[in-house]
Amino acid sequence: MKRISNVQVALKHKIVSDATVMIEDGRIVEIVLEDERTACSTPGSVKIDGQGALLIPGMIDVHIHGANGFDMMDGTVRSIEEVSLACMQSGCTSFLATSVSSTIEQLIDMVENVKKVSGSEPGAKIAGIHMEGPYLHPKRKGMQNELFLRHPDMEEMEKILQRAGNLMKMVTLAPELPGAAEMISSLVGKGIIVAIAHSDATYEEAKEAFALGASHITHCFNGMRPIHHRDPGLVVAAFEEEKVSLQAIVDGIHLHPAIVRLMYRVKGSERMVLITDALQAMGLGDGAYVFGGHQLEVVDGVARLQDGTLASSTVTMNQALKNTVQLGIPLHEAVAMATRSPADLLGLSHKGRIERGADADLVLLDDQYNVVWTMIEGEIIYSS
Repeated sequence: MKRISNVQVALKHKIVSDATVMIEDGRIVEIVLEDERTACSTPGSVKIDGQGALLIPGMIDVHIHGANGFDMMDGTVRSIEEVSLACMQSGCTSFLATSVSSTIEQLIDMVENVKKVSGSEPGAKIAGIHMEGPYLHPKRKGMQNELFLRHPDMEEMEKILQRAGNLMKMVTLAPELPGAAEMISSLVGKGIIVAIAHSDATYEEAKEAFALGASHITHCFNGMRPIHHRDPGLVVAAFEEEKVSLQAIVDGIHLHPAIVRLMYRVKGSERMVLITDALQAMGLGDGAYVFGGHQLEVVDGVARLQDGTLASSTVTMNQALKNTVQLGIPLHEAVAMATRSPADLLGLSHKGRIERGADADLVLLDDQYNVVWTMIEGEIIYSS
């Protein structure tokens, strides 16, 4: 039995002060509040003093490409392991290994490397694969390499899925492309989340995709048709659909603060998911990099292609959480966006929450949202 005491605890609807969390066999067995203190004096338990810091569930990043100088599309096992370690250090305990548009051979290489690391990760656990592209619209390509963009190809997708198996959790595509409707129906039928981005879809085309089962928007507002009062586009269509959730890159660059608050007011924390969309510069900072076949430069933490196009981000999950709170969103709601909401999106009912029976994937943050330690399944695997 482990006992984490003297912590502020992020519960579903509130932050409670001076609480104690009891852990046994990698699971949370009890949350004891201050006025129940006498009930938790378990003899022989391992005591962990949180020193008044904030205890949150382990964060879950459903969209990350690289970190610490490593790109998960580089064809090596080490790149997957390095992202696992970087996530762990920033308070993220689970992640989706995310691809970029490329050849089928490169995609399959990535899938095989993820499979090799899955189950023996050195840090954060692999929750699956997020395949971003290559079935994207050239007009809204963003940093995606146009050389690799193509129409949805069911034969190609089946080859990838055959190798990925149940690791494939999410596919981002442009629903207006020829063949997309068939692919959406097929993927949804297999239990895979279909997300929309890098898309020039009209309001009507987006509505058709949602009717087929598409249910998520990748990096909302970025890489898609903008809102116009006579051409509302896919963002407004997503706002109208209760079941559709939105990713948000809250790095101070990709989304204006007012847009982040608008997304929160429309969708609430239940349908808003904080992501990093980080490239290999995460954890390293400014400099020149190659990503998705492009030369790019990171200046003052902002990654751009040579033509000025934004290229992913360098934000970490704990920084995204801090930024979200600083925009005026209540702390417990911002925490939910980084933990419970992505867990629910992925069907991980035992993660992303501090409650009885949940996995003891926990993170202790100081008052500046720096990670004090990261715990996975009841074991502290990182301490700053």
